[in-house]
Amino acid sequence: MPRIAVISDIHGNVAALEAVMADLERLAPDEVLVGGDLVGRGPEGAEVVRRIAATGWATIRGNHEEYLLEFRRGEVPGDWLHGAEWSAARWMATELGETEAAWIEGLPFSAASRLAPGLRLVHGTPSSTREGIGPWLSDERLAAHLAEVEESLLVCAHTHRPLQRLVDGGLVVNVGSVGLPFNRDRRAQYAVFEPGGEGGGWRVELRQVDYDLERTFEVYERSGFLAEGGVTARLLRMELEHAVPILVPFLKWTEVAGVHPAEAELPAFLEVYRPGQPLGDFFETLARLA
Repeated sequence: MPRIAVISDIHGNVAALEAVMADLERLAPDEVLVGGDLVGRGPEGAEVVRRIAATGWATIRGNHEEYLLEFRRGEVPGDWLHGAEWSAARWMATELGETEAAWIEGLPFSAASRLAPGLRLVHGTPSSTREGIGPWLSDERLAAHLAEVEESLLVCAHTHRPLQRLVDGGLVVNVGSVGLPFNRDRRAQYAVFEPGGEGGGWRVELRQVDYDLERTFEVYERSGFLAEGGVTARLLRMELEHAVPILVPFLKWTEVAGVHPAEAELPAFLEVYRPGQPLGDFFETLARLA
């Protein structure tokens, strides 16, 4: 039976990608699919694009491909082109060259495995790159997403949290993130699939690979991303360190607190949000503050 590897959400992290590619070389899967978000949230997007493009692996687009292309075209609100809180996004959009931008412009929304036609890969959900599938969704909601495709195995990413759940109609798997996990495990993460599991289904292995995180931190410094990307770049570095979401909670907190999302507000934010606390608890705190 063929083995299919799915990697996703590399987010401009070359060290993590190299570790996963070395792991793939040892495993020698019959097919590799890439689930989008090669770029964004990290400083090495262009290099990641070049390396993935060179492999010939079937690759789809994610929301961050769309975001950076929109920045490059100026198709964003005017304050995004000048506001300090968007400096990291502008930096990452500029870091892409014309060749890399043209390549990601041509990426499709979804892909099916060539060797195992029952596998359908999307970035977020079957209808959106910007909506996520995660462990918090009910079986009924997962089954509804699965019903949107013809295949019996729906594979996704986007939320940076691995998931494997059997529901009515088949199996839903989130492969997690290579370059920026949000499940408190800093290792690079991806998944391997083999058809022919119990009951004619799928065998799924969620894999974790150690990599040199300090090397990625050095790139943050050396490239100028941390210095020029402002508060967003600093928060993204914190996300790498803690392997939990921090940027979005910070932006939500600034909305409720009625303050500008600036670096000077970080100490007050971190009094309210402890990296790693359940997001449900944090949003309950925000509701009380509101």
